[in-house]
Amino acid sequence: MAGEPQADCLFCKIIAGHVPATVVLETETVVAFRDINPQAPTHVLVIPKAHYPDAASLAAGAPELAADVLREAGAIAAQEKVDDHGYRIVFNTGSGAGQTVFHAHAHLLGGRGLQWPPG
Repeated sequence: MAGEPQADCLFCKIIAGHVPATVVLETETVVAFRDINPQAPTHVLVIPKAHYPDAASLAAGAPELAADVLREAGAIAAQEKVDDHGYRIVFNTGSGAGQTVFHAHAHLLGGRGLQWPPG
């Protein structure tokens, strides 16, 4: 069921404290932690505590929670001091787009030049 923790979800296990992560921010609704395979000097995953499989289902089922994810990503960009130079927030939705953990999450990337188009 949407919003409920999933026993087989890596991010649900991180939220529950069963899998370690380098947490940089935690609120009532969101957890943010450093990516274990960073693609930029700043690479933080921002995830809702409620389980939604992807960004589209999060936006449809809990738009206020989707807003929390985006707001906290911006706060982390300021905390990491990448907000002045620019940063990217990416949601991969579906395996064809590179999503490997099916719990909605935003990648906050910064600290280096980010080319366009991404690829």
